[in-house]
Amino acid sequence: MKSKLRSLNSYFTGFEKTLLTSSLLILTMSYIIFPDSGTLSFIASLIGAFSLIFCAKGNPVGQLLIIIFSIIYAVVSYGMCYYGEMITYAGMTAPMAAASLYTWLRNPYGRSRSQVKIRSAGGKELAVIILLTIPVTVLFYFILRHFGTANIIPSTLSVATSFLAVTFTLRRCALYALAYAMNDLILIVLWLLASMENTVYIPMLTCFAVFLVNDIYGFINWNRLMKQQSS
Repeated sequence: MKSKLRSLNSYFTGFEKTLLTSSLLILTMSYIIFPDSGTLSFIASLIGAFSLIFCAKGNPVGQLLIIIFSIIYAVVSYGMCYYGEMITYAGMTAPMAAASLYTWLRNPYGRSRSQVKIRSAGGKELAVIILLTIPVTVLFYFILRHFGTANIIPSTLSVATSFLAVTFTLRRCALYALAYAMNDLILIVLWLLASMENTVYIPMLTCFAVFLVNDIYGFINWNRLMKQQSS
């Protein structure tokens, strides 16, 4: 057990350990200040922070944690009538994370399964993904409008960026983190609007602000890893 802890400790760089520790402390402080936000939201945010640091390393464990986070977050979103978030994470992010977990395990870098083989997306592939995003976004807009989704415009944009993120994740492309960072910005707006009505949602606002920093790091680190793998 001690040897595994030492191995895990040495697995992360000093910056990554600082980033993870800071993220967990900020999320915990936010929950302590606003305890009415609910234990479920707090648990989801902690799982999310762990998932992002593992994903930034290209480790399939990150995808497993995203599946768990997506299910819990969908429940929290349902309580806020953010049906777009609920449908997106339960019906798209979680299943796609499961598919990505399978793909990442099937495409390891080297002999170890702790790092996925990273690939770059070509111009044609990017064009196809973007073209697919358009009808998906339009379809979800009408679905969300039917269910009377709160703040429908940012909710619809969240679907678009989430679709891009999960697709790039499945394709093992560093752009996944950039798409998630865009999604974080939209979710910051969504939960800011909710927090203006009720401060109980401030921890969720804090959660995605923390996620934004982690996703930016994920994009930077994946580009670094891709250069290492191709050298």
